[in-house]
Amino acid sequence: MKSLELRVPPVLQFTILGIVMYGVANVFPTFQFLVPGSTWLGVSLGVMGMIVASLGVVEFKKAQTTVDPRAPEDSASLVVCGVYQYSRNPMYLGIFFLLLGWALYLSHVFAFALLPFFIGYMNRFQIQPEERVMLQKFGDGYRLYLTQVRRWV
Repeated sequence: MKSLELRVPPVLQFTILGIVMYGVANVFPTFQFLVPGSTWLGVSLGVMGMIVASLGVVEFKKAQTTVDPRAPEDSASLVVCGVYQYSRNPMYLGIFFLLLGWALYLSHVFAFALLPFFIGYMNRFQIQPEERVMLQKFGDGYRLYLTQVRRWV
């Protein structure tokens, strides 16, 4: 399973899961449910997700470090300011909010049921390998950061 680590870009994971969520919602329409205001809530979560992810990108750009999640070894600096004071992974958190908004928009049980797969995959194949590299690269500074800021929120 190590061969999957850092291989599938999170944006591609988002796209694939979003398509699968849409597909199951269409194949199994009987599992849809009605939530008053689900369109508005879904769009709001999506916008919030875009803002959170964008804030993460902005902080990386300010620090002049890579935003390529497949190459954490190219990180030039440890970013712990801005949105990174609240989440170690705001870009992934933003993607999760987008998927959560999409699930709400679709108002489908299986769309929601797929969300834990995104979190599990991200934790195992993206975040844990990144954290190993960051610990090796930034040592005690990163170790301290791990104790102060949660992985997601």
